Amino acid sequence: MSKRERIKAIQKMPETMKRKREIRNSLSEYFYRLSFWHKTLKIIGGEFGTSVLSYFIFLKWLLNFNIFSFLINFGFITIPQFVTAEPNNLSFTGLELLTGAGYFQQTVLYYGFYTNATIRKVKNGASYNMQLAYIFTVGIYFVICLLILLFSMAKSFSRNFINPQTYSGNASKLLCTWDFNITNEKAVKLKQKNLSTQIKVENTGDSRRCKGTESACWSHSAKACALISFWHSDSSMIVRFPINLSLPGFGSWHTVPKHSGLLDLHHFSLPDVHAFVFSFHPLKCWETLIGQDIYRLVLVDFIFCLLGSFFGEFLRRIIGTTVCLSLGVPEFDIGRSVLDLIYAQTLTWIGILFSPLLPGIQMMSFFIVFYVKKVSLMRNCQPPRKAWRAAQMTTFFMFLLFFPSLSGVLSVIAVTVWRLKPSEGCGPFRGLPSIYAAISEWVKILENYVDSKWVAWIYNNLITSELFFFILSVVILVITYLYWQIIKGRRTMAKLLREQIINGAKDKMFLLEKLRMLQRIENPFTPRRQDQQVSPVAQIPLFQSCVHYSCVGFF
Repeated sequence: MSKRERIKAIQKMPETMKRKREIRNSLSEYFYRLSFWHKTLKIIGGEFGTSVLSYFIFLKWLLNFNIFSFLINFGFITIPQFVTAEPNNLSFTGLELLTGAGYFQQTVLYYGFYTNATIRKVKNGASYNMQLAYIFTVGIYFVICLLILLFSMAKSFSRNFINPQTYSGNASKLLCTWDFNITNEKAVKLKQKNLSTQIKVENTGDSRRCKGTESACWSHSAKACALISFWHSDSSMIVRFPINLSLPGFGSWHTVPKHSGLLDLHHFSLPDVHAFVFSFHPLKCWETLIGQDIYRLVLVDFIFCLLGSFFGEFLRRIIGTTVCLSLGVPEFDIGRSVLDLIYAQTLTWIGILFSPLLPGIQMMSFFIVFYVKKVSLMRNCQPPRKAWRAAQMTTFFMFLLFFPSLSGVLSVIAVTVWRLKPSEGCGPFRGLPSIYAAISEWVKILENYVDSKWVAWIYNNLITSELFFFILSVVILVITYLYWQIIKGRRTMAKLLREQIINGAKDKMFLLEKLRMLQRIENPFTPRRQDQQVSPVAQIPLFQSCVHYSCVGFF
């Protein structure tokens, strides 16, 4: 139940106003407790402002992505595999936690362990097609991620760029944002501090551009170098992974200006990603080898994130407060931290086809990173001097996550599913010319059943038709254009109404001045009253500001 629905339900109750207010406060407190890290995020927002808070909200958002992915993969892929799983004869030495090979190679962690058989727990009973479950689970997950990202970007862009006046301005914060239901003294002080920090951010000016581009590049370069030190447990060759994947923008970092923005750093080289996948294709059970390498990348990224918090923030604070006082306390680097999150999530999306439980590993990684970053922020860092405009930067973070991260991953997955031949000896798609061939064979089977012919018709006439997707794309573009024109018209109408209100206020001011001049001419010896000492001109700005925000909020 949403907050608005709860309020409506409480209003319909036959209770006194005082009792309704108590019920509303108790329910709000109960739902806030259910919310993940709600109190922690409130404290961070009050102490460091919404710009730093946006990083932790983004981290929580990605954590929810991985929790959802882990649950559906575990429920629809891993649990059915346990029914037919054979015992693992390999011994566990502990080194597998670093390499991802050895014992883990014969577990549900990797693609090669899953069967291609149709699972039946009871003879002549219900069957479970592992091939269809695997490809549909991964495919539907990516479709859901794509829709969620598009919806979130559109909503955030509309709120922060198309009509930003609705949610900005210090007058609206001072006059309209205080929650009068707050009665706890600690909550009141936290709310006051939060509002004070937000107003300071608004007065700071333009959003802060990302600093430390070269240091971030060297950090990712160290990740790549550390990755190369890992060896396959079953062969003597070094892990083959293109540097451009583990180091975004490595190929052109020397030409990037010293203080370039986030977008300049976050250039994933898609040709090298494709080359990485193709380089493993001739090998035996190449899908599992890719899953192992991506596991190592996720592990190295997690380790360097922890080391960055220790050396980059803790030791920097010790040096800045004891040895070199001119350095001072380090600022929290929002740009670099967000890039680390986007990089880690991109690795998870690339590896989900080859390691279905990789989102579970990334979920634990994000969970630990949240608390490490929180403790490091509270003890070692100070808020950025030139704060970001948090609302607009959140939109930018989502855009970077969508392009090039998710769009690049989808292209890699599409090539793997449609073009590459699966391994002959392992995995659920062994023996097929491509992963996509499993769907084609399933549709051919459905054509033999009368009740399922409509599915085959949809597949043959819509899904495999280029004309259908062309018409669908045209319809989407037309709807997008019409929606943009409607929003543009509303903005123009709101602007005209604001101008009418301001002109009306100026007309009233002019008429009042004329009226007072006539009064002075008719009664020149009448003394001025004290309430007439204040000119109506001084009252106009506050009136204009209040009417301005009420008008924009209405539209």
